[in-house]
Parts: sequence; structure tokens; C-alpha cells
Amino acid sequence: MSNYPPKHHQDKDLDHLLEVIKTYPLATVISVKNNEPIITHLPLIYEHGKLIGHLDKNNPQVELLKNSNPVTLIFSGPQCYISPSIYTTTQLPTWNYIKVHITGTVNEIKNPETIKQSMITMTEFLEAPEHKYVLDLDNNRMEQFISYVIGFEIEIIKWEGKFKLSQDKKPQDMENAKTELIRANQESVKQFLDSVF
Repeated sequence: MSNYPPKHHQDKDLDHLLEVIKTYPLATVISVKNNEPIITHLPLIYEHGKLIGHLDKNNPQVELLKNSNPVTLIFSGPQCYISPSIYTTTQLPTWNYIKVHITGTVNEIKNPETIKQSMITMTEFLEAPEHKYVLDLDNNRMEQFISYVIGFEIEIIKWEGKFKLSQDKKPQDMENAKTELIRANQESVKQFLDSVF
């Protein structure tokens, strides 16, 4: 891990980082070609020490998701503006957030049966705990879909947890910031969706 953000905003606990990935599995997947970033947003699942996913064969990033190419991933947890008004002490405005940055190398999964199984595993994970929908290996739609996607797996080289949660404040102010993070996220999602739907 680098020295930025400061140590009190870095989290090295692998269980915490995995919890972010499991709770917020939509990753920002970044590759670089000719000094230009190519970015896709995809759900990824963590399995046996690797991240597994699939994407449309027409995506321009496909050619960069094979042959042990480097890749950077960002998983985003909750985030919000923190007003000094929530603190018991005098502070300045700030922004709290949780991010996990991962660097790794990516290889294509070529076996269609392995890709299908990864899709089933991803569906099982995303449908938990109720499992209202089960994706079967012999699903006819998946049979047609498989020819339009590539599968890939990412070998993780480096993890970085960036948890900026007012850790440099008094315990009461940290608790107030946590409460505000929960409140602001619940409220902002509703307001945003009401404005765009």
C-alpha cells in the first residue's frame, strides 16, 4: 500500500476488503491501450482467490482481458458528503467513502462449460439468500447467450482498501459520521431514483 491516503484511512484487513467486493460486486474494470484507459463496469465474483466475470464479445475491452494483461479494478462502497454540523467538535466539511482498488493480471476463460458454470455461480451468489431464481446449466437462453460473451479470471496482485470514515475524529464524531453515511445513502438513492424515473 502507498502512503496515501494516510494510514488511518487504509484498511489492510482482507476480510473487510472481501466484504466490500461481496456487498458491492459491480467493479470498474480499467485497462490501458496506447496510453488511453478503456473502462467497463461489470459484476465480478471472488472465487478461489480470483475474480471471475464475463462480458459481451463486442466490448472494445475484450482484447485486453486475456494473455495475462494488467488490469485495475475499483469496487465502490457507500460514500457521502459529511457536514461539520454532525460533529460534536469544530471540523471542516469532508467526504467519506469506501473503495477497494485491485491490480491484477487477466486471462480469458475459453471453455464454454466453465463460462456457463461461472455464470451459474455468479447467479447463485447474487440471488442469495432467498435464491428466488436458479440458473440451470441446460437453460436454452444461456446456450444461445454463451456465444456472445467471453469469460475471464483475474489473478490478484495487489489489494488496497481506502476507507475514509472520519477515523481521525473523536469516537462520538466517528459514530455520527457512520450514522450520516447510512442516512445520506438511503435518502440520496430514493431522491435520485425519483428524479430520473
